[in-house]
Amino acid sequence: MGELIVKSNDVIEASYRLTLNEQRLILLCIQQIKKGQAITQDTKFIVRASDFSSTFGVSEKRSYSDLKDVADTLFERRVMIYKPDKDIPSSTSTKTRWVQAVTYIPNEGAVCLYFGLKVLPYISMLEGNFTRYNIEYVASMNSVYGLRFYELFKCWLMGDKSKIKTIPLNELKDLLALKDTKGGYQYPSIKDFKLHVIDKGLDDVNQHTDLQAAYETKKTGRRITDLEFTIKLKSDTKPKQETKRPALPDAKPNTKPASVPDERESKADLEHLKKLAALGGVPLETLLKPAKKAKA
Repeated sequence: MGELIVKSNDVIEASYRLTLNEQRLILLCIQQIKKGQAITQDTKFIVRASDFSSTFGVSEKRSYSDLKDVADTLFERRVMIYKPDKDIPSSTSTKTRWVQAVTYIPNEGAVCLYFGLKVLPYISMLEGNFTRYNIEYVASMNSVYGLRFYELFKCWLMGDKSKIKTIPLNELKDLLALKDTKGGYQYPSIKDFKLHVIDKGLDDVNQHTDLQAAYETKKTGRRITDLEFTIKLKSDTKPKQETKRPALPDAKPNTKPASVPDERESKADLEHLKKLAALGGVPLETLLKPAKKAKA
């Protein structure tokens, strides 16, 4: 675990709908790209059912059959990229398949994917704006929207530690590809949209990742037209590693003669606690209480 995902912000802010397992399959392909590696139509991305199962904690039963099914549906998926094609500067957007071909390797319990021509520049590291994150942050997510929100939040932060982002409601639905077959927006009720999309997605982000996110609705007149997201980094710790609270100076009497508690060490501990409290958004007293109890 701990592999880095690098994805173009143009793809992150594109309009597409994928199931959670389809997104997972793409991530397992992208993490294979080495820094500076040129990706072509002939570049192979082999994903084994055992890796898919162990990375995302899914059942090993029928693992190859399930992986094959995911690859089959991914082959039918399309993405709309809202950016001029480099070969046609006057264009405004491009619709492309995610993958152009899938090769099956049943004896090895694996599939081999080849990305589509027009999506290649946005997956390989050939352009400037990219978002990087650790796959371990999204491996345990249960919501398809959790992964999408996490990528969007990372894209919007662009290296900052916190940001407030206001986005029109319908623009967000476009990014999430929430349109029905007739072209109308799904979840016309804001209550349903919050319950089934936003709340589930943000629960995953807040529980599993390095980000903390919240939102408020904004009205134009009497109608909700925008959402305001507040996003911030929880801390700079690595995935799955808890930040240990530093121990305060030992309360036991020092046995060395003519010695006194190190005042500089005490001040350093206190300053570190203050930083932890600020990062976690909790009062300093909350971190100090356990230490005081230990002294009693």
